[in-house]
Amino acid sequence: MVGGSILAGPIAAEGQQAGRIPRVAILWSGAPSGPYAQAFRQGLRELGYVEGKSIVLEDRSAEGRPDRLPGLATELVRLKVDVILAAESDTILAAWQATKTIPIVMTASGDPVGIGVVASLAHPGGNVTGLSSITTQLAGKRLELVRGLVPGVTRVAFVWNPDNPVQAMMFSETEVAARSLGVQLQSLKVRGPSELEGALSAMAKDRPGALIVVVDLLLFAHMRRIADLAVTSKVPAIAQRKEFAEAGGLMTYGPSYSDLFRRAATYVDKILKGVKPADLPIEQPTKFELVINLKTAKALGLTIPPSVLGRADQVIDP
Repeated sequence: MVGGSILAGPIAAEGQQAGRIPRVAILWSGAPSGPYAQAFRQGLRELGYVEGKSIVLEDRSAEGRPDRLPGLATELVRLKVDVILAAESDTILAAWQATKTIPIVMTASGDPVGIGVVASLAHPGGNVTGLSSITTQLAGKRLELVRGLVPGVTRVAFVWNPDNPVQAMMFSETEVAARSLGVQLQSLKVRGPSELEGALSAMAKDRPGALIVVVDLLLFAHMRRIADLAVTSKVPAIAQRKEFAEAGGLMTYGPSYSDLFRRAATYVDKILKGVKPADLPIEQPTKFELVINLKTAKALGLTIPPSVLGRADQVIDP
């Protein structure tokens, strides 16, 4: 659990009791992410908020233990916070299961309709709104990128957690794309730390043509190990979060999570001024990031086509 910090707005927010400082809780699966927390605070600053007066931020972290999330969400409900900011499906579900009245702002839900927390993107209908990362719809795009980098690839391994509803949808979407491209998808299921070793061993032994990693709370802590093993096994690896490329993975493609966190501040601001979550349509990403690690490409003996390299938003060069 991490202590709160204070940010202030120039005018007392509409809809708040006079003289009362509203509280915004941020529920994290792992340790509070520096860049994303900074992006959210930047979004508040862009709206005119300054530190010291009218908003208290309460950070709560499960510290990599999903089983702690329900208790943390219940604690925030007892604190009677005004808004709960939640990023991924596990934190969103924990908050939603703890309260149907306190507004919940999502920053990066892969499929909020699919996991059942909203009725639709245009009309959420309850106490949940915010931003969707449309992760499931990008699954096929990553497979196309793999095909562009590894011509003639026929088998691709897919590391995922079947207990995560969004990841289950991502796997289904990738299966559909794989069939249309004539690629065999090798499922490597990881439900917990005990299954990670087996999945990595299977990948190293079978040497698939490429590896797609769905980086979640569990795998985030093991990104560098996965990336290193992929390079050692001469397997190009791609994921959805740029931290994987920074840890040594070949490539990442997905929404800019920093941008999503920054934009989430707008939702918090509107809710504190009296707008109901049910009346705030869920927005999708407007900024996507293609990150390529050239050092890893060289270690794998791959030449990145100029057409792909020219589209990269960030190139990690040795």
